Amino acid sequence: MQPLLRAALRSRPANGHTTFLPQIRKLVFEYCDKWPSSHNTRTFLCTRLQDLARENPHLELVVKQRNHKEPIVRGFYVNNRDKVVPLNSLEVTAIQQKIRLLLDASGAKIKPLKRRPVESTTESPRGIWSGLHADRPIL
Repeated sequence: MQPLLRAALRSRPANGHTTFLPQIRKLVFEYCDKWPSSHNTRTFLCTRLQDLARENPHLELVVKQRNHKEPIVRGFYVNNRDKVVPLNSLEVTAIQQKIRLLLDASGAKIKPLKRRPVESTTESPRGIWSGLHADRPIL
């Protein structure tokens, strides 16, 4: 009988029908303390940041001052990508919607749905056509 190692009893977390792991791991708010374009961002941070932290215990929240620059929120994801959303002159509800957009995103690169080449796994029934192999017309 083989010994049962303790490390073998661990299960790796994965998304499935019983478990959901959010793809976002960290949100970083950066704002200026003096600029008027950061006013609504400061209001959001003072009034709604604690509620956001309570609703998302898996999320690390960081607040940084970024002097003389526009406010942004940066989302870091599990796949080592990040997304940056500017918050300048947005209302508090619009800021909340932008944060919801970051929370719901997967962090994957955006792929265009149009103009993707068609790739087939089977060969064409007529074969490959080439002008070099076509029959020449009789003149």
